[in-house]
Amino acid sequence: MTNITQQSIKTTNFETYLNRSGEGNSEVILFLHGSGPGVTAFANWRYALNACSETYDCLAPDLLGFGNSSHPQSLPKNRQGWMDLWVDQLMELLDDLGVQKAHLVGNSLGCSIALELLLEHPERFGRVVLMGPGGTPNTKLSPELARAKGFYDNPSPKKLRQIMSWFVYDAEAMAPIIDAITDYRYETAMKPDVRISNDSIFATAAVPVPVTALRRIEHPVLLVHGRDDMVCSVESSYYLLSHLQNSQLHVYGKCGHWTQIEKQESFNQLIQNYFADII
Repeated sequence: MTNITQQSIKTTNFETYLNRSGEGNSEVILFLHGSGPGVTAFANWRYALNACSETYDCLAPDLLGFGNSSHPQSLPKNRQGWMDLWVDQLMELLDDLGVQKAHLVGNSLGCSIALELLLEHPERFGRVVLMGPGGTPNTKLSPELARAKGFYDNPSPKKLRQIMSWFVYDAEAMAPIIDAITDYRYETAMKPDVRISNDSIFATAAVPVPVTALRRIEHPVLLVHGRDDMVCSVESSYYLLSHLQNSQLHVYGKCGHWTQIEKQESFNQLIQNYFADII
């Protein structure tokens, strides 16, 4: 992963830990990671950052409250408060880097943030990929996601590995990758400030984007989902497909929540073709 650089960037209100590849390329992709114990942008996007760096300037920041980015001293009172901070953080980052317009790739929680960015700053974004979105009104909290949220009740590497195994379709085939991700994420998850932020983020439920707002989004959107996703059901993508005006859906069989890892070669080619307006 030698072409990925990592640095902390101090903007007006935030300190953001940024993973970057392909600096100097004219088109920019902003990658937004998901949630869960110990998640970071690098853990989510390291394969995509390398694959896309020949053509695109790829930015993958740790969101506020995750990984090595800063944590708010005054914790938001609800999920929307966190959402407002994430939007502000990301816009400050793009402004600091001089990025006027970027494509978006969101995973899970990152999909919700991407939608918020499109609604609040539509002129700053181009084509959009939403991978494994969740939290739509037509779906319920899955048992797997509910248990993942309970990780800190009795945290251990064994418990985290079990949670990570639910993110993929074939945990046995993916065992080496799951082991490596577990080791990496457990160390991050056990940082005191990460735990405090996690508890605050998940203390209240997310509020779905209203249908009236979804229908106002005119950006081209590619929805990508694993058919066998046990964390966020593929039904969430079908819901968004029915309400986003300019959307299409790609579903992978024999694939769980981590499309970008389980189907990495196909996924990386898919999103590059999409951003190049080939599909």
